[in-house]
Amino acid sequence: MTISMVLCNPSTQPIINVPCNGPKLINAKQKEKVVLVMGATGTGKSRLSIDLGTCFPSEIINSDKIQAYEGLEIATNKVTKEEQRGVPHHLLGIHNPYSEFTANDFCDMASLAMESIIGREQLPIIVGGSNSYVEALVERFGSRYDWFFLWLDVSMPILHSYVSKRVDEMVEKGMVNELRPFFSPNGDYSKGIRKAIGVPEFDMFFRSEGTTWDERTKQRLFDEAIRGVKKNTCTLACKQFERIERLRNVKRWNMQRLCATRVFEMHGNGDDEADEAWRKIVAEPSARLVAQFLYNEAINNNNNNNNYSGISSRARFF
Repeated sequence: MTISMVLCNPSTQPIINVPCNGPKLINAKQKEKVVLVMGATGTGKSRLSIDLGTCFPSEIINSDKIQAYEGLEIATNKVTKEEQRGVPHHLLGIHNPYSEFTANDFCDMASLAMESIIGREQLPIIVGGSNSYVEALVERFGSRYDWFFLWLDVSMPILHSYVSKRVDEMVEKGMVNELRPFFSPNGDYSKGIRKAIGVPEFDMFFRSEGTTWDERTKQRLFDEAIRGVKKNTCTLACKQFERIERLRNVKRWNMQRLCATRVFEMHGNGDDEADEAWRKIVAEPSARLVAQFLYNEAINNNNNNNNYSGISSRARFF
């Protein structure tokens, strides 16, 4: 029996054929399988998880602690409903923004989500940048599941350049107006969604609004806030990379590393070229690795010229 990962054009050949011995994703005699997509901020984790979600019968669990809060969709870079492409998402924008979402909260809610997803014979795909939360989840439930770690990596200088441009795009989309309601003269930037990069950085700028300060001063404060957002986002990316390295080298997590640096280097060449590079360098290899993990059989390539980025239908068992 074969599971085909079908493109949205039904006349197109499947990207790869996945051998399988039965109609169910999960073999009851084995541990339930869980895929984790890891990487620093901005590396494309959400995109990859959704690509995989359109290939396999699966649902996605968010493990980004800031994205778990309600609000700040632009500043926290939450995937939109359109970007989710019909793949169900859990723990995304579900928590009160003014109360803490702890690692224990995440573990409890993620565990329930995994059980529910597996009960529907779907694959849980966990994705997000809060590696300390993921580590807590794996340590708490490590013996219960069969874990598969995909690490999406990008060279730091290339990633820093991309992140800087992404902040500018967020500003154009309305990030500053989105941040403004979370400003408070007496606000605590160590709790809840106010910990999000962007809220504390814009504190002085928001304090200047409604004052008699001259426009030149206000513009300087605005520019400083943007520089702060960029700098702190890059610092976060470095810390996330270091934690992943620790999980791999100290904790001995067996990670499948995918280097997407070439994809990011091609962003200036046009979307089509970058999308094609993503398909060949990231999407197709990831799909094959996950298929091997799920079905424990070798995967044969089938027509590598197919356009992976066009996938939108969910793989079914037939």
